[in-house]
Amino acid sequence: MNLPELVPIGASASQTLIVTHELTVQARVPDLPPVYSTPNMILFMEIVCTDLLRPSLPAGWVSVGAMVNVKHLAATPVGFTVTATATIVEVTKSLVVFEVEAHDGVDRIGAGQHSRAPIELSRFLAGAERKRAAQS
Repeated sequence: MNLPELVPIGASASQTLIVTHELTVQARVPDLPPVYSTPNMILFMEIVCTDLLRPSLPAGWVSVGAMVNVKHLAATPVGFTVTATATIVEVTKSLVVFEVEAHDGVDRIGAGQHSRAPIELSRFLAGAERKRAAQS
């Protein structure tokens, strides 16, 4: 597969979600504030990247996260709508690099980079199964 020929640099996509209590740090650690958690923000950014990349990959291929370098810049209370945007900025033979950001309608709440590695799903799962079998 020639990834640079398949994946367009500059492609961009956005998705939105509403922050619920289940997405706050307080939902996992009760004595912390009821604001959108960093892991959930990063997961949302990864989902946007995955959805943006998916149509460019051949049948039987998916992508897995390879790197996350994201800053959480501002707190977001329950009820706010968060928009995450991903833009493809680099494509190599084995990685796709995205600029990512999130905004809550008031503040830019997160920004950074995320890389995804396209993989042939059947081959990847076979490798995971070999690893599991070695532990038995």
